[in-house]
Amino acid sequence: MSDLIPGLGSRREAREEALAMLYEAEQTGESIADSLSRRPIPPADYAVDLASGVENSVNGLDSLIGAHLTGWTVSRMPVVDRVIARIGAWELSQRPEIPTGVVLSEAVEIATQYCSEQSPRFLNGVLRSIADEVRDGE
Repeated sequence: MSDLIPGLGSRREAREEALAMLYEAEQTGESIADSLSRRPIPPADYAVDLASGVENSVNGLDSLIGAHLTGWTVSRMPVVDRVIARIGAWELSQRPEIPTGVVLSEAVEIATQYCSEQSPRFLNGVLRSIADEVRDGE
């Protein structure tokens, strides 16, 4: 099944589902569990894993991301950029089996689709810097 192979289409869809769940949680203040309880069709397991992992680690992720921002704060980032950065930082720090290049390219592709023109380059730089720290220069 392709959901088990890093970087294939179903993982992309799961990342987009996680983005949607985390964006909704950020806007409503509800938990991922509350959001999931109302969904008629459950999202992919990896989407739930990502969203729950980010939700449970948000303070640490924001500290990690913030340490790699220059002249900027996590709270000032556009919401979608912030959520994509959190997802990428979580995957980099918690899913070593997913290659760094996959995490970075997925974040850039999703940002290209959902964010401003500057976001992909910005997120790539931030996540590359995080990867250099948490992945021992992989």
